[in-house]
Amino acid sequence: MYDIAIIGAGPAGSTLARLIGNKYKVLLIEKRNLTSSPEKASAVKCCGGLLAPDAQMLLSKMGLGLPKKVLVEPQLFVVRAIDARRKLERYYQRYYINMDRQNFDRWLLSMVPSNVDVRLGSTFKSYETENDSFKIEFTDRSNTYIDKTKILIGADGASSLVQKQSALKNHSPRSYFAIQEWVEADNSKLPYFSTLFDSEITDYYCWTIPKGKHLIIGAALNPNDKAPGKFLLLKEKLEDYGFKFGKATKREGAFIRRPVNIRQLTTGTKGIALLGEAGGWISPSSAEGISYAFRSALILATVLNKSTEGFEKRYRKKTKQLSRNIFSKNLKSHFIFNSLLRKFSMKSGFQSLRLYKP
Repeated sequence: MYDIAIIGAGPAGSTLARLIGNKYKVLLIEKRNLTSSPEKASAVKCCGGLLAPDAQMLLSKMGLGLPKKVLVEPQLFVVRAIDARRKLERYYQRYYINMDRQNFDRWLLSMVPSNVDVRLGSTFKSYETENDSFKIEFTDRSNTYIDKTKILIGADGASSLVQKQSALKNHSPRSYFAIQEWVEADNSKLPYFSTLFDSEITDYYCWTIPKGKHLIIGAALNPNDKAPGKFLLLKEKLEDYGFKFGKATKREGAFIRRPVNIRQLTTGTKGIALLGEAGGWISPSSAEGISYAFRSALILATVLNKSTEGFEKRYRKKTKQLSRNIFSKNLKSHFIFNSLLRKFSMKSGFQSLRLYKP
């Protein structure tokens, strides 16, 4: 019998396991085999791999510094914003850390205490409630395992099986399908993170991120609106804005849940807590989720390290600060995704940069 079982070893799950692993008997289940090379399909995470200022601040609070193996060139200090429909462009100063997402997750996992039972390459299937505990089932390539735990933690992302099987009555966040393609490119001429807004493609946004000798092209698309065709249209439009890229080397995809109302957020139910995207914690304005993964894990770790008794209510109460943050990001969204408000904001040039070009 475990005290706590955590499903998912991303930033939320690994951080929680690291912070509570020396106090409780913990099981950590992760479907990816994070010990394999990045090229392995099981180790792929569809993520742009940018560490935003909020996430950097949380790493500082935890007393952590990134190892060199996590970093990827070039480091980024400028965002290029493009409104394709209105032919507007602006540059804004931002401080992102460009990183290899798989190495980042491996690094976080490497700090989990050795007494935590880590099961990589294992897929969570289901759980059943038994008195005051849970019976969980998970598999690897050839075996099925049954274990018991007193507390179940869902840190398994936007498509969380823990959240779905708990049948929580919450309003579902708006759903998008993110497609990312890695293409060969000379990034010396495009040393910035680009965001492109075009209602013909999506009502959310598209992006490009230089990554070593590749350029990541990505878009958050309506899954019911011919997403592959919309992605091809994006690539055509990027070429009109001076992007030159070679052959595609790989493609990734994942669902994104965009909370547009705080009623779409959930912390869990009796004996169950949800972390990061599993609870809907992701920025509605930028789809940034790492900072929310860290914050929710830190909050829950503080609650559990004090006591497991009544942890559900205390966790829910302490996450109200995250709800307020999501609310403020939704207000910001109106100026980003409303066509008229974005037009006025970009035309004003407020907080924008004029690039020096010799």
